[in-house]
Amino acid sequence: MNSAFSALARRTKEPPISWLMKLTLERPNLISLAAGFTYNESLPVAATRELADKLLASAKTGRSALQYGSTGGDLELRRLTANRLSELDQRPYDPDQILITHGSQQLLYLVSECLCDPGDVVLVEDPTYFVFLGIAQSLGFHCRGIRTEQDGLDIEHLEQRLAALKKAGEINRVKFLYLVTYFQNPSGITTSFAKKAAALDLLKKYEHAAGHPIYLLEDAAYRELRFAGEDVPSAPNPERLIYAGTYSKPFATGIRVGFGVLPEPLRTVVGRLKGSHDFGTANFLQQILSAAIASCRYKEHLTGLRKRYAQTAEVMARAIAEHFPEAVQWEKPRGGLYIWAKAPANVATGAKSKFFQAALKGNVIYVPGELCYADDPSRRKPNHEMRLSFGGATELNIREGIKRLGSLLEPFK
Repeated sequence: MNSAFSALARRTKEPPISWLMKLTLERPNLISLAAGFTYNESLPVAATRELADKLLASAKTGRSALQYGSTGGDLELRRLTANRLSELDQRPYDPDQILITHGSQQLLYLVSECLCDPGDVVLVEDPTYFVFLGIAQSLGFHCRGIRTEQDGLDIEHLEQRLAALKKAGEINRVKFLYLVTYFQNPSGITTSFAKKAAALDLLKKYEHAAGHPIYLLEDAAYRELRFAGEDVPSAPNPERLIYAGTYSKPFATGIRVGFGVLPEPLRTVVGRLKGSHDFGTANFLQQILSAAIASCRYKEHLTGLRKRYAQTAEVMARAIAEHFPEAVQWEKPRGGLYIWAKAPANVATGAKSKFFQAALKGNVIYVPGELCYADDPSRRKPNHEMRLSFGGATELNIREGIKRLGSLLEPFK
């Protein structure tokens, strides 16, 4: 690569999400069970048009919406966001704690950029959100995997990992623990409140040795896509909690608006960095969202979206039960967009595997599970899993895509 580029530019590889989405968009006959697109027919076109028309109906509101906003985000949207979180968690949230971002993805990047230098360590679930691993690769910090159980992080393994880092003299490099806590991308697991509290207690225990705060970054991108079971409160320690949420998945993915709840002084520092990035999330999009939430359009759309995903999740679950060998392990989802399927250990499913190439040849694509594991020298990356999305495909394509993958798994019955 050109030596004029910075170390960061030379270090950054193409994120897997880029070529997965490119394949999905460029091959119209491809059945994509990969990228977490929302279903096109579910996008709130009429509601958004009505909200935009009302916003632009007067010069006063129209000019305000089309003008620059503040770096921290529109005060009304922050107030509405605080109210929604207060209802969910049954505890107060202050709008001044909240930063509005261009999707929750921007918040993940900003927090990582603020807290991590090259060579630092972030603890993640094994497996984890593979786009976050791309941020780590680009910024040069290391991710270390913590095993998961049915209700979230393996707390005993977290303690073992922290103790080992302390013994190795590397605990000062540990900056935060990153968890996708609701209907986890990719595994579908939801972290229990008890596990969140226990994780925070462990991080606090090692802060003295680290010489600085160790945060819990709770990625709650899928929280509002629950269609079964009860909601789980967010982590309980606001002094060490960074909460990342989004309006993209629950409303419209093309409206790239997310938010973070951050403790001070981190919120101020992240806000300064955001100011250098874009000096504020698109104000017009914020105004559309504020109007959607205040008018109940958001809530109405979300209710319909949950029903849609409950239905497509059931379609995928039935197709897997019919077409996949019993040796493939999976769980019926209660929310989110994904089913995590574990094939027998001798079935390689990685991007370079014969199985993946055969699936592409058969015009169906999934996310290879190996992409969801950090480069961790303490274990080999598993290479026999698939993340299957029921979010963007039609019911017919879900059935057909699973059937095609099932036929490729047939020899392993």
